Amino acid sequence: MSSEHTHTTDHAEEHGETMTKKKIWQVFFVLLGITCVEFMIALYLVPHGVIKVNVANPVYIILTLAKAFYIVAYFMHLKFEKVGLIFSIVVPVLFIIGLILVLTNESHHWIDLRL
Repeated sequence: MSSEHTHTTDHAEEHGETMTKKKIWQVFFVLLGITCVEFMIALYLVPHGVIKVNVANPVYIILTLAKAFYIVAYFMHLKFEKVGLIFSIVVPVLFIIGLILVLTNESHHWIDLRL
């Protein structure tokens, strides 16, 4: 075998061994479960007054971030990458989330001033 073929085979095995059909289905069912919980909250718990909207919204955000983690970690193979690459993606995303939270808080301040 040539060294080029061995290199690509090693790279494929590195990712292939960790993402078996069983693991893909496990991740699929985790994502399906999280989505079902989101739908149950949105279509039953909030309309029937079991959970208030101000409690449901942060729960939606947390569940959506959990789904995003599973998609990025397993289907985009980020879980199998080196730590430097992970931090180069995660840190800017955290800053963007923080910026969105600060801007949302600031927008409420400006709305309150108008009243």
